[in-house]
Amino acid sequence: MSTKLTPGKLEGLKAVSDKRGVIAAAAMDQRGSLRKSLAKEKGVADVPDSALIEFKELVTEVLTKHASAILLDPEFGLPAAKRRNGKGLLLAYEKTGYDAATPGRLPDLLDVWSVRRLKEAGADCIKILLYYTPFEKSHINDLKHAWVERIGDECLAHDIPFFLETVGYDVHGESEKSLGYAKRKPEIVTGSMEEFGKARYGVDVLKVEVPIQMEFVAGTRAFKGEQAYTRAEALEHFRLAASSTHKPFIYLSAGVSNPVFIETLELAAESGTSFNGVLCGRATWKDGIAIYAKHGARAFEEWLNTVGVENIENVNKALKAASSWYEKVGLSPATV
Repeated sequence: MSTKLTPGKLEGLKAVSDKRGVIAAAAMDQRGSLRKSLAKEKGVADVPDSALIEFKELVTEVLTKHASAILLDPEFGLPAAKRRNGKGLLLAYEKTGYDAATPGRLPDLLDVWSVRRLKEAGADCIKILLYYTPFEKSHINDLKHAWVERIGDECLAHDIPFFLETVGYDVHGESEKSLGYAKRKPEIVTGSMEEFGKARYGVDVLKVEVPIQMEFVAGTRAFKGEQAYTRAEALEHFRLAASSTHKPFIYLSAGVSNPVFIETLELAAESGTSFNGVLCGRATWKDGIAIYAKHGARAFEEWLNTVGVENIENVNKALKAASSWYEKVGLSPATV
């Protein structure tokens, strides 16, 4: 079952993909979390906007030489967008974080932006982050469903691809790093993929978490001693999640280290899932935050050109197991 892509959506997807039709994109749209991390490493209460802008420029300039595209935010990332080495551009449309005082982790859009404006700013694709779990109260999820429908329709009206990133959470407030959450995560990821793969949302690519927590998979290098799944069970969770949608989907790195993300992609490959690439941020540049904060731009640039490039090349090697999204939209590479 494939979805026929409109010309604008097809062009946008091709712009952020490699020749094979695999999305090998870097992510640099962190805002609030990046600001906090930079301030912490610098030992100060806050850092100026200029630090976020410069950090994004450096990451973009170096890493897009080895990526098919970059994901940026329009708040601090537009100067970086000019330094993306001719690669594709995804722009984030949501505000950073969520209001912790309101239950349900409800999302919000950037105030002075619209799909029209993001497209005018050079976006090839639009990205939205949504905190979501099928186990949330139905009235909260109903608000989220309507919100995604509106964005899907807006992207359809402007004929631009819509990437929806879903990140799970625990409705009871338990840590997402706990063993209990690790056991529930496969259902959360699979349920989210199943829901937003429905035609009514107009999502073109699902940007998803892997359906397991690596440190709880027995028999992996990342395993830390507490078991939520055997290796065979983990592989089956990958397959179940992948089979829950006909849409193209890519994995996000969710802040894990580069070695853990590489092992995760190896597990995805072993499971035989038809994943279509990655949007990988912190697994490539996170360890450079301390370098930039303590030693400045030049030292960070040197780090990016060595360790950062090595990190992204590790991801690219693991992406040999990824499948083209062409088949999922009813196209053959020869016709694209």
